[in-house]
Amino acid sequence: MSNANLLGIGSRVKHPAFGDGVVISIDVAAYRVCFITYGIKLVGKDYNAWDIIERVEPEDAVSFTEAEKSLIKILKTWSDISEVVPLGDKWKNGLMILKPEDEALKPKEIPIDTFFHKIVMVRDRLRVMEQRINSSALSDEDKVNLQQYITRIYGSLTTFNVLFKYKEHQFVGEKSSD
Repeated sequence: MSNANLLGIGSRVKHPAFGDGVVISIDVAAYRVCFITYGIKLVGKDYNAWDIIERVEPEDAVSFTEAEKSLIKILKTWSDISEVVPLGDKWKNGLMILKPEDEALKPKEIPIDTFFHKIVMVRDRLRVMEQRINSSALSDEDKVNLQQYITRIYGSLTTFNVLFKYKEHQFVGEKSSD
């Protein structure tokens, strides 16, 4: 196979059996491709039955850092895989109690860790929705309108920021102008 036909890291492909994927590394005889549904698979360099959605020129040498950045970008764009977000230390092993006004009704107890995990999943899915909106064929006006709704949703979720260990993981809504 000539170098002109080689794919570089970051090339997007559509495999007839595995679906959409991205080249994440190149071995001597095969590409290591991360497929959305099937995970990482080796595909021979001479394989030609897939569609190349976006070709990236191969580089002579790729550092681990560059490959890692590419993989992070790919995973954020194509999947619902979420980063590990730590719960604030004071909440670990805590319990959230939902107590109805009516004393005859039993309160509901939920481990804070479980509740926090669900909040983080909501945040991650909102981020994926943002990315999909931004990469869609919608008009710029429609994209802006949808983005404003998502920003308002983030604002509604700021109540739960107290649960996050680090400020950079918290929800951020619309900034008020003074």
